[in-house]
Amino acid sequence: MGAGKSTLGREVARRLHREFHDLDDEIEQASGKTIAELFDQVGEDGFRELEVRQLADLDAADPAVVALGGGAVTTEGVRDLLRRRAVSVLVDVDVDTAWARVRRTDRPLAQDEASFRSLYDRRLPVYRDAADAVATDADGVVLAAAGVHVENGALERLGSLVPGEGAVALVADATVGGIHGAAAQLALGSRLAGVHELPSGEEAKTLAVCERLWRELELERDGTLVALGGGATTDAAGYVAAAHLRGIAWVAVPTTLVGQVDAAIGGKTGLNLPEAKNRVGAFHWPARTIIDPALLGTLPAAEYDNGLAEVVKTGLLAGEPLWELPTAEQVRRSAAYKAAVCLQDPLERGRRAELNLGHTFAHALEAASGYELPHGKAVALGLLAALRLSGLPVAAVEETLRPRPVRVDRERAWSALLRDKKSEGGAPRLVLLERPGKPRLGVELPESEVRAALDALIKS
Repeated sequence: MGAGKSTLGREVARRLHREFHDLDDEIEQASGKTIAELFDQVGEDGFRELEVRQLADLDAADPAVVALGGGAVTTEGVRDLLRRRAVSVLVDVDVDTAWARVRRTDRPLAQDEASFRSLYDRRLPVYRDAADAVATDADGVVLAAAGVHVENGALERLGSLVPGEGAVALVADATVGGIHGAAAQLALGSRLAGVHELPSGEEAKTLAVCERLWRELELERDGTLVALGGGATTDAAGYVAAAHLRGIAWVAVPTTLVGQVDAAIGGKTGLNLPEAKNRVGAFHWPARTIIDPALLGTLPAAEYDNGLAEVVKTGLLAGEPLWELPTAEQVRRSAAYKAAVCLQDPLERGRRAELNLGHTFAHALEAASGYELPHGKAVALGLLAALRLSGLPVAAVEETLRPRPVRVDRERAWSALLRDKKSEGGAPRLVLLERPGKPRLGVELPESEVRAALDALIKS
């Protein structure tokens, strides 16, 4: 009681575009009586039975966000439903705050402070046992729903954070393995069944590299592949997991800013072909994404800038200057935004396309450079083009990312843009902005305008 579950639940439902249900409200509407009246009429045990029945009715409906009453999880029937059908998040609040919120209300179990504090102490272990995650705000609830864990020092707890009990294979490139590999192996302990090395960067995202990894893996169906590294590593390893034995669990542990705010969230995996970036892939949601912002301390400045472009993109979509926040909060807020979008649209059939803001141009430039152009520089240029075509100011991109035109073959870039997987009938469909916070999807513009916007990103 007094944790703010209903307030947070409404906000989470808004972000996920799902129905919101407050279990107490549902019971009152179904019975025509207040909670206090029901307690008087049927007692606490009778009320708990009502909770189980009402929650079972909600369980049959479409995916939703449900705020449970403070005592609901003390009932085994409720806990059983949660284990089978829900992601359960404990909204953490201290007893003083909770009491201050519920005192002087008509809640039957909040009439006496000493009894309330005793109730809090008795229920807390039950809450923690029933919860899949703990959160204090809407971002935390969304992250939990998406299986994303953000915590400084999380790498040291990898063994307890990787779900399941089967064997684990660790995949990383040589650089990341040299910096963080030992700590990861130590944390995984006896579950570690093998360590595998991928090439660095985009060279990892080839069918040949994946075939080698498939041949090396000794994981059975209950095994888990742990991908430790940047976006290229998680893209390739996630695809390997999607196809190995027709699909095994995997965990993403991104070590770059671009990975922590974008690439490792939402289950999109992808490989490159000579003709286009991410042309082959699968939607295979990680069993968990474990984000440790402390790992960014070893990141070279150029790699940090790569990720900052994705932070700016997310901020433009959210309508908030996320790039102005401290790094750890940039990571958390950006990850939560992407997680919410991906939960709404896990297979990119609708709103998720907004995350491609600037990327149609970026991928074209990357392909024209033979994938030598860093992703962040390409995205920065792509955002510049998207803002110009949207008729919006470009100051946020220019001042934060400082993009400069690149020297690539214009015709090769244009051909790559026309082959973009979001094109229809050979015509590119762009993501633009009506204003910051208001994306426009599937925008078709005259070819001359799109070509001019691309040409402006390329050195003469």
